[in-house]
Amino acid sequence: MASKPGERKHQILQVIAEMLQDPAGEKITTAALAKRLDVSEAALYRHFASKAQMFEGLIEFIESGLFTVINRIAAEEDHGLRQAQMIMSLLLGFAEKNRGLTRVLIGDALVNENARLQARINQVLDRVEASLKQSLRVAVSQGALPTGHDVAAHANILRCHALGRWHQFVKSGFKVAPLENWPQQSPLLI
Repeated sequence: MASKPGERKHQILQVIAEMLQDPAGEKITTAALAKRLDVSEAALYRHFASKAQMFEGLIEFIESGLFTVINRIAAEEDHGLRQAQMIMSLLLGFAEKNRGLTRVLIGDALVNENARLQARINQVLDRVEASLKQSLRVAVSQGALPTGHDVAAHANILRCHALGRWHQFVKSGFKVAPLENWPQQSPLLI
C-alpha cells in the first residue's frame, strides 16, 4: 500500500499508462483500473474526482517531462537547427519509451472522454510547436536558414511529422518505432 502523500496518486497514473500500452487499445474504465490496483472504485475517487482528472494527471506528466527537457535544450544548445533537431528527437524518443502516453498524445486514449482533455493535449502540442518555431527563429538569426524563412510553416510540418510518427507507432501496435528512419528523415525536415 502507498505510504507517502501522492504515492497512491502516482501509482494510479502509472497503472493507467501501463493499461494504455495494450495494442488492442481497450477503453480504460475505473472498474478495470480498480481491479488492476486491487482497490475499490471508491478508493480511486479519494485521489481523483473523476476519470477525466486522472487523464489530466497524465497530460500534466507528459507536459512536465517534455518541457523540462525542451527548456534545457534551449538553454544549453546555442545552434537553432540543432535545437529543433534535438526537440524532434526528444518527441519521437519520448513516444518510443512511453507507449501508453503516446496514445494520450494522439488523442486515441481520449476518445469518449471529456472534450477538454483533447483541448488540453492540443495546448501541449501548440507549446511544442511554439518551441520549434523559436528554435527556427534562432536558426534564421544565425544565418542557418534564409531571411524570410517561414518558421511557422516549418514548425508546423515538424509538429505534423511527430504526430504522424506517433500515430503510425500506435496504429502499428507499437511495431513501427517513431525514431525509425529519423537519421534519414531529419535532414529533409530540419
